[in-house]
Amino acid sequence: MAEEQVILVDADDREVGAMDKLAAHERGGVRHRAFSVFIVDPRGRWLLQRRAAGKYHFPGLWTNACCSHPRPGEDTAAAAHRRLREELGFDCPLAERFRFEYQATSEAEGLTEHELDHVFTGVHAGEVPFDAGEVGAVRWIERAALAQELRERPETFTPWFKLAMERVDAAWRSDGTDGH
Repeated sequence: MAEEQVILVDADDREVGAMDKLAAHERGGVRHRAFSVFIVDPRGRWLLQRRAAGKYHFPGLWTNACCSHPRPGEDTAAAAHRRLREELGFDCPLAERFRFEYQATSEAEGLTEHELDHVFTGVHAGEVPFDAGEVGAVRWIERAALAQELRERPETFTPWFKLAMERVDAAWRSDGTDGH
């Protein structure tokens, strides 16, 4: 089977090519398109996943509901829905909130994320029958408890989650939903 590819982009998110996913994360990373999905339940609790121990970078860390990369020729929102179904076993309506660029290196694996990340939010009520090959665990957490955990143990969370979560929280609060 061919290696999964990512979409290379310029600083304005215009496609400039494609590359094998692993190669795009080696030698300091090459900017590519990604997405992160943040989910709350009707009570406003955030869904977190712990990345599976077998993930190629940042394994075992807590992060948002799901994140990945659209494939060449795949719409980013469609990719977000695909990965929700593949990783967490459900789908729900999603809204794209913002985009941001970041770089983060996983020293243990020697791999670097250099992503232009499209951030989506949604609401889900119900079970989360996750794929144990992709996800180590899931949990729902109140916003205040999450903030405390981030202050006390920031090293247990992925870099992109820490960068995006305050903006996601602000977006939810600005539309008057507080996440739901």
